[in-house]
Amino acid sequence: MTSAQVDTENVPEEGYERGLGSRQVQMIAIGGAIGVGLFMGAGANIAKAGPSIILMYALAGVVIFFIMRALGELLLYRPVSGSFAEYAREFLGPFFGFVTGWTYWLMWVVTGMAELTAAAIYIHFWFPEIPQWVSALVFLVVLFGVNLISVKIFGEVEFWFSMIKVTAIIGMIVIGLGVLTLGFSDAGDTATVSNLWSHDGFFPNGIGSSLMTLQGVMFAYLAVELVGVTAGESENPEKTLPKAINTLPWRIIVFYVGSLLVILSVVKWTEFSAGESPFVHAFGEIGIPLAAGIVNFVVLTAALSSCNSGMYSTGRMLRDLASNSEAPQAFGKLNARKTPAVGITVSVALMGIGVVLNYVVPEKAFLYVTSVATAAGIWTWMMILVSHIRYRAAVDAGRLRASSFPAPGGALFSWVALLFLVGVTCMIAYDKDARVCLYVAAGWAVALGIGWAVLKSRNPQIAERGDAEFEKVG
Repeated sequence: MTSAQVDTENVPEEGYERGLGSRQVQMIAIGGAIGVGLFMGAGANIAKAGPSIILMYALAGVVIFFIMRALGELLLYRPVSGSFAEYAREFLGPFFGFVTGWTYWLMWVVTGMAELTAAAIYIHFWFPEIPQWVSALVFLVVLFGVNLISVKIFGEVEFWFSMIKVTAIIGMIVIGLGVLTLGFSDAGDTATVSNLWSHDGFFPNGIGSSLMTLQGVMFAYLAVELVGVTAGESENPEKTLPKAINTLPWRIIVFYVGSLLVILSVVKWTEFSAGESPFVHAFGEIGIPLAAGIVNFVVLTAALSSCNSGMYSTGRMLRDLASNSEAPQAFGKLNARKTPAVGITVSVALMGIGVVLNYVVPEKAFLYVTSVATAAGIWTWMMILVSHIRYRAAVDAGRLRASSFPAPGGALFSWVALLFLVGVTCMIAYDKDARVCLYVAAGWAVALGIGWAVLKSRNPQIAERGDAEFEKVG
């Protein structure tokens, strides 16, 4: 075996069913780039940054590509379902593997709460009399059932959810371009590319305000790394993972930059506000019969898709932690359908907190949970980057074999992305509305510190074994 080949012989048998085919992995990767952060969160970001939000999504997209190529190199070096936690454990030490695994689990639990909140808001479009918490609870129960059946069912549901999102966004772009070029519909008289700079300029509230939206923009990209979690259940990871990652740039250009360019040309940015989907609003302005309702259905599927992925991911991450004796062993068990049912069940129960938030503070629920999810996601991305930097150093020193999918720029672009994420974290600290997530992060850090101390005292060989493995990497 050459050094460029994937060392699949040394990848441990995890017990999962390799039930995700190429088309499903590709769609999961595409769907991960289209979520409620775009469909729902973009409204608040447009209100703060105006047309310059397009540039912010493009800038963040470049950094996300650097992160994904770093992850891709690690995945083809050693494709495992534990993914980020496994690499942090190998290249940074057992404590960082412990923290990363639990933090990524937290990210998806909280993201699930955000998606349930968004889905409940979308239901209000048709049925304003239904309380938000009722819709959130119904969706939680249905998706829980989907994830318990089998990974094939999960993959198929996620495939069609993603297909709806992709088809709809392409359709929206085509219709928007038609309005701009042919002038049809109620918005035809005012639709013009000059809307991007005619209303107080491209940076109407200043560059500072635009940069402050980056923490909200980064939330829109949460889940792109989910393709790494599918590695242990992909039929042919050596072929499907590189293809999924390499198509990320055009997905960002089309789905984020392209769609926002069109809707902000069709409708001037001052008409958008927080708490509503800019896509639903734009098509309401166009005046096409049923268009706003159709778009609302699409953004509803986007929210449910992300929540579905969250349930999938949390169960796998808890199982990885259990396999390393860093979580209760019950989380490591698979049911007869080869799904980590106990981990999924516990995670879904905690996602139920989102239902409570929708009952207690429905107007603030989305802001609170997205802020916490963004902080947890940034930590995960940082661990991917630092692990990649350590891996490249080990390869250059001849201690580890090279991956068959090297990241362009090597460790340099990982350093660039890491500094960018540090800057975004500083912006979160400066924003009084988003700052709440750092308080939660501090409490989470204390809880993890206590958990690790207890774990070491009860099972000291865990840390000793991890330290020995870490020393091999250097």
